[in-house]
Amino acid sequence: MAAENPSVSGVSGRYATALFELARDEKAVDAVKADLDRFKVMLAGSADLTRLVRSPVFSSETQSRALAAVLDKAGFTGITANFLKVLTANRRLFAVTDVIRGFGALVAKFKGEATADVTVAEPLSERNLDALKTALKSVTGKDVALNVNVDPAIIGGLVVKLGSRMVDSSLRTKLNSIKHAMKEAG
Repeated sequence: MAAENPSVSGVSGRYATALFELARDEKAVDAVKADLDRFKVMLAGSADLTRLVRSPVFSSETQSRALAAVLDKAGFTGITANFLKVLTANRRLFAVTDVIRGFGALVAKFKGEATADVTVAEPLSERNLDALKTALKSVTGKDVALNVNVDPAIIGGLVVKLGSRMVDSSLRTKLNSIKHAMKEAG
């Protein structure tokens, strides 16, 4: 399955595929996805956890003990906890964000969904998110899951990446286009 989807290749793709197949066989795909999404949020919110995951300075034993404590405190059990412990034991915990991304792509493919990366200048309301999902569904014919990133540098508008397609309607891009046109004219 990893060979069919280029977004899940390499070491992280192999781990994501193995986890997906295990979760599918155990009929726990949604539970594992929810746990991985929660772990991703924990990573984003903790510089210490990110350092533990990414730094090669920590020994395997230190990483294992620290991760076990984090997982216990956060209430992770079952397939997800065991999988994260295997990643740690195999010294591959640094790839966890890529594994989570790959797992999400496999789940989306399994469910017939598409995933769009959306960059906005400020957080969108639920109504706007629903409108965006509806618009993307009308284009793709699939349910679309959104990965929303807030980047004030785009000033306004939004950037949508869906598969190999990208629509950039950000104010920053429009201003840059005007700037280049003015340089050429003057």
